[in-house]
Order: sequence, then C-alpha cells, then structure tokens
Amino acid sequence: MDHDHVRDVDPAVADALESEIDRQRSTLQMIASENHASRAVVDAQGSVMTNKYAEGYPGSRYYGGCEYADEVEELAIERATELFGADHVNVQPHSGTQANQAVYFAMLEPGDKILSLDLTHGGHLSHGHPANFVGQLYEVEQYEVDPETGYLDYEGLAEHAEEFDPDIIVSGYSAYPREVEWDRIQEAADSVDAYHLADIAHITGLVAAGVHETPVGTADFVTGSTHKTIRAGRGGIVMCDEEYADDIDSAVFPGGQGGPLMHNVAGKAVGFKEALEPDFEAYARQTVANAKALGEQLADNGFSLVSDGTDNHLVLVDLRESHPDTSGGDAEDALEEAGIVLNGNTVPGETRSAFDPSGIRAGTAALTTRGFDEADCRTVADLITRVVDAPDDESVVAEVREDVEQLCDENPLYE
Repeated sequence: MDHDHVRDVDPAVADALESEIDRQRSTLQMIASENHASRAVVDAQGSVMTNKYAEGYPGSRYYGGCEYADEVEELAIERATELFGADHVNVQPHSGTQANQAVYFAMLEPGDKILSLDLTHGGHLSHGHPANFVGQLYEVEQYEVDPETGYLDYEGLAEHAEEFDPDIIVSGYSAYPREVEWDRIQEAADSVDAYHLADIAHITGLVAAGVHETPVGTADFVTGSTHKTIRAGRGGIVMCDEEYADDIDSAVFPGGQGGPLMHNVAGKAVGFKEALEPDFEAYARQTVANAKALGEQLADNGFSLVSDGTDNHLVLVDLRESHPDTSGGDAEDALEEAGIVLNGNTVPGETRSAFDPSGIRAGTAALTTRGFDEADCRTVADLITRVVDAPDDESVVAEVREDVEQLCDENPLYE
C-alpha cells in the first residue's frame, strides 16, 4: 500500500498511515470487533464515491448524478439479501449503533421501555447504557447472564419481561462467547407483545456463513456491523420484514442521518461479494475453531473463561481467580507492549471499574484472516500466558515480542 498522493499534500498524515500499516503487519490484532479488510474493500472505501452526495434511496435521490451510486447501493442490497435471506435490507447506516438507532426511532417513542443485556454482562452501549442516547431517551432495564455458568438466563429474561413489560427486547451482544437461542428470546418478546431486535454486530460474518444460527426470520429486526467478522466496508446494516421497510428506511434517512457515505457502501458491496464466495464459509469456520483452540489453551494454562469456553469468535477471560493482582487494563497494556493487541473487558459480576476491568476479551477474526490455524492460536495463548503471568517483567515482554514478530512474518499481511 502506498500513500504517495497523501504524502505530496500531507507528509504527517502519510507517515501516520504507513506507521499504522506497519503496526498491523507486526502485531497480532485480537480486539474482537476488528478485522483486516481486503485490499479490494480498502480500495472501494477510499474511492471517488467519497465525492458523491446521494441523499435518498436508489431511484429516488435528492441529487442528480446518482446513477452509479444507485448501482453500488443496489449491489450491496442484493448481496446482503442473498447472504442473510432478509425481506428488506438497508445498507446506509454509518455504524451498528446508528442501525440500532433506526429501529428505536422507527418503532418507539421517547419514554418507551427497552429490555437489554447489562453492559458488564456482555451488552453494548447502544442497547441502553445511560451515557448513550438510548439510556437518555428510553426507560431501560437490563437482564443478566447466569452468574454461575456465564450463559444467558433465558428463564430469568422471560420473567423480567413479564414484570417490566418492555416495548422492545434487545438480543445480540458484544462480549458473549456462546451461541444465542434467538427463538427463546422471541418467545419472551411475544409473551409481552414486544418487538425483538437482534444485534448481530459481532457475529455478522458467522451468521452470513451459516456458522452461527441466524435470527433473520425469527426476530422482528436484525442489525449489525459490516466490518467485524464479515470484513466488508465499515458501517452498519438493518434487516427486517417487508412490513417494517418504509418505517426503517425513513428512520435511517432522514430520521437519523443525511447523505449516505457512498464510499462505505461501496466497501460493503465488495465485502458482501467476498462473503458470497465458497471460501468465506471456510474462513468463518476456522475463526470459530481458532477461538476454541485459543480458549482451551488459556484454560489449560490456568485462566478462567466466562462460560468455560466459546461458540463464536471471541474468548472472555476473568482474571480475578487466576491473577487477582492484575487488572484487565494492566494485562492489555503489557500485552500491547509485547505486540498482542486486545482489550480489557468487564466480566459478569464485575467488581472493578469499566475503565480498568477484571477481564480481557480476545478475538480470532483478524488472526484467521492472516492465515492462523488452531496450532498458531494455541501458541498465541501461551504467549498471552507468559505476559499476563509477568506483566512487569520487561525481559519476558521483549521475548514474547520477538515470538510475535516471527508469527507475523510467517503470516504476512498486505504484501
């Protein structure tokens, strides 16, 4: 990748871009919400589509000159429809949060009730945290995972719904390592005449590949990010039954945003095409296999895993028992020094601050894109163990950094 045109105008930004490429090439990206988009997706997102205003929808724009914008958006919609089997797809949201916003704005009034998973138990800010617009506009109560097993407590959720009588129940999570039983949550929603929004932001690619059960056709609304496990252009997506299509489209534009970012929509179209290729299913299955191998090796090394394992692309580690004097923030900092980039994360029953939590969250989507297999991920688990066992030992961190660089050399990125 070169940035000659950027360098001609702004050497400082060009330097930062090239340094970022070097950082990604020479470190292990294990933040569960990150991935490495293909050169084709990166090129589409950096295309001249960034110049085009296209407020409205294909065939009904508020600006002229949109014939190619229409073509790109229609391709993105057609491919997403094929991938997910949804009746209606809107590919314009700038992010997963704005996709969720569209559903809330379409179906709720300020003050209506939302029931969602607690953030410290694996939920997301846009599901009802008081610092987010959702918590400020709506009345929110939150369910939890079973503190003993780490699994969703579906019976407790249903009981909570009966007591709270929400207008919408939100499923889909940012730090839940197990497969979700969408039908059980739909039953809880039906029992109280509530809508069901399934946010598959983290597992969009796994659902598209058939590796995780789909909520499409079960939940009333399905939202997601398009840049995590699916490796498409950065942004969001909303899927729904045809009966809600007009309301959702109006809530996206003009309700929540103006002109779509057509360069991002172009990236989505390219990424969705890649996801329709036969080898994408193999990628998704390998991502899950890698996460299982990572988690099993971490457990063998003495770490406690929330829910004792994983069914998807991420592993959530609770450090309180194995490393009581090391916070998730401490572990994150030491691991980054060693070239392993993941994040400190809250865990069920969190006793520390969200800014310096008790756990770490690690994902395998980006490693799998680089070509890592189960053996590689077991090696990575051993490297994580060495660092977290001695986060203040500079010699250990330096040794692990050398091992990380060797793994990166063996699995090159953006050659």
